[in-house]
Amino acid sequence: MADKEMYDYLSVVTPDYSATTLSVSPQKIVPETGQKNQILNVGDDGSEEVIDLSDDFLFMTALSFVQSSSDIGLVLDFYFDSSKANGIARSFKWAHPKDGHTYVVKFRGPMTRNWEEDLIEGGYQSVRQISLKIIGKIAD
Repeated sequence: MADKEMYDYLSVVTPDYSATTLSVSPQKIVPETGQKNQILNVGDDGSEEVIDLSDDFLFMTALSFVQSSSDIGLVLDFYFDSSKANGIARSFKWAHPKDGHTYVVKFRGPMTRNWEEDLIEGGYQSVRQISLKIIGKIAD
C-alpha cells in the first residue's frame, strides 16, 4: 500500500445497500481521480481566485472488466436491482481490488455489456468503463 491513499481522506459512511459487497477483479483499473470541492476563477489579467466550497474530497475511479459470465452477472445485478444500487441512485460497498480497503460507492453513468468476437476463443463478454463515485469508506 502507498503511504497515503484515498482511504486516508474519506469519512466512514453507511451505504444505502449493505447486505453484500461488490467484489470482482477488473482487468484494468483506470487511475483514481481526486479533487477538492473548489472553484477556480481566472481573471482577464491571469490572476486566480480559488473558492473553497467545503473541505470534502471527491474521488472517482473507472473500472474495466473482462470477466466470467458470473462476475459480469454480479455487476449487472448490483446495477439493475432496485434493492441494491438501483442504477446510480443508491450507494453500496465495493472492495477495492488493489489497496485492500472497502469503500462506499455509487455507479456513475450507464451500464453496457459488450459481446466481443475473438477468433481464438470464440468470443467473450465484457463490461467496460464502470464509473464509480467514492462516497466514503468502511472502517477496517
